[in-house]
Amino acid sequence: MNDITVGTGIAQQHLVHRLRDALAREAGRPVPVLETHISWVLLTGDCAYKIKKPVDLGFLDFTTLAARKHFCDEELRLNRRLAPELYLDVVAIGGSADAPSIGGAGPALEYAVRMREFPQDALLSRVLARDALTGAHVDALAAQVAAFHGRIEAAADGSAYGAPADILHYAAQNFVQIRRVVALPSDLHALSALESWTRRTYATLRPVLAARRRDGFVRECHGDLHLGNIALVGDRLTIFDALEFNAELRWIDTMSEAAFVAMDLADRGRPDFANRFLDAYVEATGDYAGLAVLRFYLVYRAMVRAKVACLRLVQLGATEPDELLLAEIRGYVNLARRYAAPAMPAVVITHGVAGSGKTTLAQALVERLGAIRVRTDVERKRMHGLAPEERSGSALGAGLYGPDATERTYARVAELVRCIAEADRVAIADATFIQHAQRDRFRKLAAGMGVPFVILDCTASEAILRTRVAARARRGTDASEADTAVLEHQLRSREPLAVDERRFAMPYDAGAATGTVPDAAWWHELAGRLGGGDDPRRSSPLPRYDNETMTTLPQRRP
Repeated sequence: MNDITVGTGIAQQHLVHRLRDALAREAGRPVPVLETHISWVLLTGDCAYKIKKPVDLGFLDFTTLAARKHFCDEELRLNRRLAPELYLDVVAIGGSADAPSIGGAGPALEYAVRMREFPQDALLSRVLARDALTGAHVDALAAQVAAFHGRIEAAADGSAYGAPADILHYAAQNFVQIRRVVALPSDLHALSALESWTRRTYATLRPVLAARRRDGFVRECHGDLHLGNIALVGDRLTIFDALEFNAELRWIDTMSEAAFVAMDLADRGRPDFANRFLDAYVEATGDYAGLAVLRFYLVYRAMVRAKVACLRLVQLGATEPDELLLAEIRGYVNLARRYAAPAMPAVVITHGVAGSGKTTLAQALVERLGAIRVRTDVERKRMHGLAPEERSGSALGAGLYGPDATERTYARVAELVRCIAEADRVAIADATFIQHAQRDRFRKLAAGMGVPFVILDCTASEAILRTRVAARARRGTDASEADTAVLEHQLRSREPLAVDERRFAMPYDAGAATGTVPDAAWWHELAGRLGGGDDPRRSSPLPRYDNETMTTLPQRRP
């Protein structure tokens, strides 16, 4: 890795400062300058001008004017996919080093991407910091990212992008660059353990990574999707600042990009939002198979951010290390270690008629436990080419809701639940499960996998059920098409939990209030059951984990 070329870097800094002064005189107000490890951004109030630094960091090379012009053009092209209203054009900076101007006479001294400016407080990182980010924002972001991934170009067959060996190369490069900055033996030891985990996990996943590339999951993504590159402009989330400088870091597995958002939310103290985003993203894309590579990419993304903090530390050039940046680096490393730790998979099903609070409770498990939910209401429609909120027009017990379609739906959900549990996640099947045979299918699935099984037994009074279902049907914004006629049919035909099922059941009375969740004692009991084996009354110990070698130690189940 090369440092900034000193002469060129100093000359550009002088140019930027003179341009700032000229823009300030023109605007009649001060022009702030933001600096990152690879760029300067001048904020005039109406427009922002982004100038690339003449740096060579190994994974990017901006050392020539021609390269900086090329990557300005690339930045414009890439970001107009997601934020066409923000990205205006690429402009030349002419004039002289002492008197530069946008579009000035003479040969171009530099180039800049001209953007429409928005308030810095609109950055999602700042929205979250002032506790103004909501679950609805997270859901909207997941939907936007999923839609973006669905329409962008996939790497062609035989493309050089997304090769498993390249994925390992960039993952390993993080550790090389971080080691140039950290010096404490404890930091170096943690890095070695994480690198060993990364290489072991990669060796296991290599065929999966290759298959995902072959199946079209390597696409020309954003590449740098964290909260600092998303803005809440008005009431709309706007994603900007796509990674333009290295195609290999942009043509990536879509799950790697989703992992970046989730990692950043967790790092900023909102693991519940991170879990909510991942669940909503997977539901929107249907990419449950991608969960197999998620942990690998979560660790990778945390280490990418640690590397970026290291680059900022190097560029400060201070004789004493910046303690805040060192703490940031260690924070990312510790987050990566938590992601690399073994998890306890489980199979959880809901049980209850329409309006009994199943989806509300399942959402709480998603956010609190990092569970992944599969809804029959969504998958049933996906199998028939319908969007979740699209109405099928099916009569009661017919069409999408006939016996054959229902059997195929539950079979598909069972496949996805297995996929989730095999990825070491708690899998929630969100459905009525009012028939014993339906519940038994999933109990046997859990037993066959050797993972805990829990039934969330959701109830509410019939008066409350009817009120809720009628209100939801009027709104018409939920994937469920159940109306009061469906509810009455379910109440007549439901098969109560048998004696042998009750030992797996966790009762949940939704009560009269919408959105209520259980108390601490309920969560404590659930945690104990999810740590157990086939019999939920008995809890086996969690895996013994060696934080030094980052491996699970052998143990015998009771």
